[in-house]
Amino acid sequence: MVLVGPAGAGKSTLGRELAARTHRPFVDLDAVADEYYGQVGWSMARLRERIAAVGRLEAEGEWEPARAHAVVRVVADRPGAVVALGSGHTSYADRRNLATVRAALGRCREVVRILPSADREVSLNVLRRRCEAGKGRSWIVDGHDFLAHWLDDPGARLVATRTVHTGGESPGQTAARLI
Repeated sequence: MVLVGPAGAGKSTLGRELAARTHRPFVDLDAVADEYYGQVGWSMARLRERIAAVGRLEAEGEWEPARAHAVVRVVADRPGAVVALGSGHTSYADRRNLATVRAALGRCREVVRILPSADREVSLNVLRRRCEAGKGRSWIVDGHDFLAHWLDDPGARLVATRTVHTGGESPGQTAARLI
């Protein structure tokens, strides 16, 4: 099972819960991605350098092929695992990168998009509150609202086999529903 969605949706927390309940390994792509980025000449250090040089939005565009490569590799390298993809791993301006990710995720039995609510504004408010409380980030960078962008981006909808709204459920309750 692959979990996708914007930052603050609870993909990692839910993924750990699902993995424990199903006795499968859990992989948070954000935690292991540097290895995959390095295979195509990228690293988080290089991304930070590019952000400083050209700004976050432009750097995200340059980094797209590395993110797509990481998705392809983690799915191939970790069959049977519960995988959480960071927000940017389904958001691409270049349709070729999205096509690469769609093809890789098309081989997965379930790709679940996780959102707090079916209502966009409720979801955005919950996600922003979680991101600010958990990581001290609003995700508004250089005037661009990345959180709203990830929430509205069609990539996660296109790769998902279904969308699950967590509402006020605990991760355990959502995991039980998914299993």
